[in-house]
Amino acid sequence: MDNVNYLLFRFKERLAVLNRSSATVKAYAWHVREFLKAVRPDDIRRVTRDVIEDYVAGLYDYRTKEDRPYRLNTIILNVRSIKRFFEFLESANIVFINPAEFIREPRKARGIPKKILTSKEAGKVLDQPNLGTPAGIRDRAILEVFYSAGIRLEELCSLTIHDADLCGGLLRVNCGKGQKDRVVPMGRHAVRFLREYITKVRPWFTKKNRTNRCLFVGRFGKPISKQVVGIMVRTYARAAGIKKQVSAHTFRHTFASALVKNGADIVAVQKMLGHADIKTTQVYIRSLGIDVKSAHKKTHPRERDKQGVGTIKPGIERKTPQHEPK
Repeated sequence: MDNVNYLLFRFKERLAVLNRSSATVKAYAWHVREFLKAVRPDDIRRVTRDVIEDYVAGLYDYRTKEDRPYRLNTIILNVRSIKRFFEFLESANIVFINPAEFIREPRKARGIPKKILTSKEAGKVLDQPNLGTPAGIRDRAILEVFYSAGIRLEELCSLTIHDADLCGGLLRVNCGKGQKDRVVPMGRHAVRFLREYITKVRPWFTKKNRTNRCLFVGRFGKPISKQVVGIMVRTYARAAGIKKQVSAHTFRHTFASALVKNGADIVAVQKMLGHADIKTTQVYIRSLGIDVKSAHKKTHPRERDKQGVGTIKPGIERKTPQHEPK
């Protein structure tokens, strides 16, 4: 029987062939390894549904070193990793019956985004970078792109200089979440600061590293990291006096909420955010507390009919049938 390391190696190869991201491959492999270490099967074909269910049940009782339980997202990822692993084993004819086939992932409640900035708060954060310094111009461009395009942190750090269409005001996001590409619009403020950064700051930062094609770079020309951008956003938020916990993803929530609040089509917002399921985008409707009754009254053609309801009188008359049924 193939050993565990060999199975995991083949599993990761299969995920790579399916074009899964490196982060997904790493996470799936880690959780599967932890599962196999816990159940210690002498033969992978002897793992049953009961074994998997007992392991999943134990995840709810597990406590970390800080005496904290696993978050629901962690448990969901555990279950998903195990299911994908046994699906691979079945497709490779290593097991003939998939014991995880009927194991269901825990249902995740769609929470309402709470950390959303008002337009005034967002403006205060955007005003914090010192535009008298190269780093300040770069940081302002990053913040403007976050607020204007609503892209994810990892997507921003993966942008190249070829992805920004300053003339058309568009930004191409390559291999976003789920390995999907999309094109998102940018507002004029984001275009203006991005042009300033690309023409005046980026050449200075990359003067010793001209081969680098990443859009946003550090002072020595290396690609800027997610950690650096995250710290930068939090620092400017504190400097702006924002009491909320602000992250790069906060700007994504703020971007989506602003569009929905101002009447943007929900499908268009879904495409800009890169959501696979429109239900994920609809959470912003609930978060804003939009009055659906008011929206119905304002938009439904029968509600907007100029003819008053009071002028229409029903003309129902009771008539006796000429021929009663026998």
